[in-house]
Parts: sequence; structure tokens; C-alpha cells
Amino acid sequence: MGSDPEKLISKADKLTKLSFTRWSIDWKSATGLYEQAANGFRLAKSYEKAKEAFEKASKGQEMLSSPWDAAKHMESAATMAKELGNWKEVADFYRRASELYNECGRPQPASDALGKGARALEDGAPDVAVQLYTEACAILEEDGKEQMAFDLYRDAARVYLKLEKYEDAATILISLALAADKCSATHSQCKAYLSAIIVYLYAHDFKQAEKCYNDCCQVEVFLNSDQGRCAGKLLSAYADGDVEDIKRVSQSSTVSNLDHTIIKIARKLPTGDVSALKNEAMKDNEDPLDEDDLT
Repeated sequence: MGSDPEKLISKADKLTKLSFTRWSIDWKSATGLYEQAANGFRLAKSYEKAKEAFEKASKGQEMLSSPWDAAKHMESAATMAKELGNWKEVADFYRRASELYNECGRPQPASDALGKGARALEDGAPDVAVQLYTEACAILEEDGKEQMAFDLYRDAARVYLKLEKYEDAATILISLALAADKCSATHSQCKAYLSAIIVYLYAHDFKQAEKCYNDCCQVEVFLNSDQGRCAGKLLSAYADGDVEDIKRVSQSSTVSNLDHTIIKIARKLPTGDVSALKNEAMKDNEDPLDEDDLT
């Protein structure tokens, strides 16, 4: 009987229910049986049953005041849910695991659990994946560990780009820059600002790219950096409607040192008709003087 997971579950369930012959619940024995059953079901690739057994084992560890082990089992339940393509449960279980790690006062594993959940959901539920990446970043920032959140921000930006949500991708890159600023990681900060500007240009939103550049230039380290100069050249090339110059700047070593996803979109610039921008700039310069405006 020892290795039959069905019988182990049945025995464990009895230990967690009160009856005329059982006046107290034996969570310790039951949890051990749930753990054995979960591993047995997992080996047999019976993922639905393994998932349920891991959930019960997690509950058992909670009842035994061991949130760390409860969190580990929740992560295992999430892995089984992924095998089953149940994306909602994947997110729910990883979030629960994260809460349990937080109960232990362990923000790093709490953030890691959300990061794992996000990676598991990138293909099946990318919208939820970016939420989990953002939540994972928030936990680390709250703990004053901004530097450990950089990769999570980059991953979130990558998924947003895949979803063609360019505004969101640029916003998350600005969040990365602000996190970098908090821990004086100026190189990462400047790279993130330039990346955000490139994302706006890729979306062919020159006005927003220009606004973003002007905002970023309020930060002195960016203004005096290679990335700041590169962004300035890129925007000048756009304003001049100079396709060759845009391509030349997009191929520069400063751009080549950005993240792979950003390099990929920069290589495709310009994505729209830039001659219209030049005409617009010329028109702005030719605006007649307003006689009433004496300033």
C-alpha cells in the first residue's frame, strides 16, 4: 500500500477529518502522506491529482506553522497547473507562494516566485505575466533591493513589446531607470532612458519620444552620457527626415550595447514616413508672426 498515491491520499484525508473514533486532526502525519502522494502522482504524470495533493500538502504545512514548506508546495502545485495549461491557477498558486514567503520575512524568494510565475505565463497569458513581473519588482523595491529588480523590469518590457503595447513598454523602462537612479546605477539608468525613447520611435510616436527625451534630459547624468547624446542625434535625424542618418545612429555601438530586444527594434528604424516630420518642422519654422504677440 505504501507507494500507491491514491491510498496515501485516502489515508491522509481521514487523518484531517474528525469522527467518532478520531477526536483530533493529525496534520503532521497527513502532510507527510500528502507529500508522498504528490510525488507519486507527479512521477506517474498524473498532473491534476499531483496538483491537488501539493495543494493539500501546502495547507498541511501551513497548519503546522511552516509557511516556507507551504510555499514550496504551492510552487510545485503551480508547476503542475502549468503542465495542465491552467493559466489562472498558475498565477494564483505563484501569488500564494509569494505571500507565504513574505510571511517568513523573505522578500527575495517572494519576488522570485512571482518571477517564475511570470515566465511560466509568458506564452499562455502574457497580460498576466507582465502583472506578475511588476508585482515582483515592487516587492524588491519595497525591500530596498532595486538592483535585483532590473532583469524583471527588462523581462516585463520584452513581453509588452511582444504584445505591441509600446506605451506600457516605455513606461516600464522609465520605471527601471528610476530604480537604477535609487541605487546609483547610472549606466543602467541611461540605457533604460535611451531604450524608452527608441520604443516610442519604433511606435512612430515622435512627439512622445521627444517629450520623453526632454524629460530625461532634466537628469544631468543622462544629458552628459553617450546614451543621451545618441538619443539627441536620433531625434535630430528624425526631425531632419534623414532616413540614412536614423539608420546610422541605430547601428551605433551605443545602441548595440542595449538589451537584445531593444537592439532588434532599433535596427528596424524608421518604421514610418519621416519626411512628414521634416515638413512639419519646416512648417513650424515658417509660422507667420502674430502681430498681437509682442513678447
